[in-house]
Amino acid sequence: MNILILGAGGREHSLAWAVLQNPKCDRLIVAPGNAGIDQIAECASLDVDSPGDVCDFVVDNAIDFVIVGPEAPLAAGVVDKLVDTGILVFGPSQAAAQLEASKAFTKEVCDAAGAPTAAWARFIDANDARNFILRQGAPIVVKADGLAAGKGVVVAMDEATALAAIDDMFGGSFGAAGAEVVIEEFMDGEEASFFVLCDGKDVLPIGTAQDHKRAFDGDTGPNTGGMGAYSPAPVLTDTLQEQVLDEIIRPTIAEMARRGTPFSGVLYAGLMIAHGRARLVEYNVRFGDPECQVLMMRLGGQVLDLLLACAEGRLADAQVNWADDHAMTIVMAAKGYPGAYEKGSVIGGLDARPATSQQMVFHAGTALTDGKITAAGGRVLNVTARGASLQEARDNAYAMVEDVDWPEGFCRSDIGWRALS
Repeated sequence: MNILILGAGGREHSLAWAVLQNPKCDRLIVAPGNAGIDQIAECASLDVDSPGDVCDFVVDNAIDFVIVGPEAPLAAGVVDKLVDTGILVFGPSQAAAQLEASKAFTKEVCDAAGAPTAAWARFIDANDARNFILRQGAPIVVKADGLAAGKGVVVAMDEATALAAIDDMFGGSFGAAGAEVVIEEFMDGEEASFFVLCDGKDVLPIGTAQDHKRAFDGDTGPNTGGMGAYSPAPVLTDTLQEQVLDEIIRPTIAEMARRGTPFSGVLYAGLMIAHGRARLVEYNVRFGDPECQVLMMRLGGQVLDLLLACAEGRLADAQVNWADDHAMTIVMAAKGYPGAYEKGSVIGGLDARPATSQQMVFHAGTALTDGKITAAGGRVLNVTARGASLQEARDNAYAMVEDVDWPEGFCRSDIGWRALS
């Protein structure tokens, strides 16, 4: 098969790495890709948010299967255009992608499905939102309704922070994403991620993971797109997974079908767990980043078979074969992230350890400059390793971090602390 993956980050590097292990893959193109992806697959310059451009590229290159990595092409309707053209594609339609593209839409679906989640209210006026916060008090959660690259959520532990978030969002800090704001009840507990494939009707769980959103050790500092993850997440026991499937995910899929917008693709449920129960924090309609990296590390080449079964509506007959192991990824970011940071610094030491099924450095934001790998984003590398235990995976991953020669970068030193403590 000729396969196209859309995206340029660590998520797409790990997807490409896994897909290439499957003998069904004859040719793999990633658009636009990055310096790490370019070492294992073809990279192509392409506006992945343009349905027309993507469709033309697919036809010109005789692509058999498209895998959409990031959320923006989904919200732009790339999948709809490909489906209309008769191209097999993994990912939800534009209408179904609203489960991530609009926080308010997701809340309405949860209300209709009876799925447990935080109490909420939607606002289009800043003064109304401020008055609501003053009535409710803190802690409280303020979210830009639309897509904000993982940065449009403020968990405010005091009213001043919440009010400042309202000013930022309505003031244009997140562009059109902040034109509407959702304010939610603060939920305390432990967060974890549950990933399932859906083909519009059937659901297949494909793994759990736990991310670390805060920039610094001890879960301190500003929220980021994710500073590290591990899989599986021990907090998501078999009993809890069944509760999530029965009370949250399956009712959501049924409600989406009832609305005439069946969901096909990967549904990523961000959960808050307290007192032995899970409530939904949010849905994403694509693989998480960096959670995808640990899932791909554990799943390997079977991923392509699973994604094909999903896209072709054959999930009822699909099965996941898990190794009894653990994986951890550590994000190395440019100093200053998630605030201002410099690009262009040279990264050395990446060839110190050979890439294997047990250890990989996935590139998230890199470029090739004068023959050298350089930093081209905020989150730059995903240092990823497997182990028979989480402690072994952690030890292996941090040993790899020591090999990376990049003074301009930083990482957290406590990824996995909840499970290991």
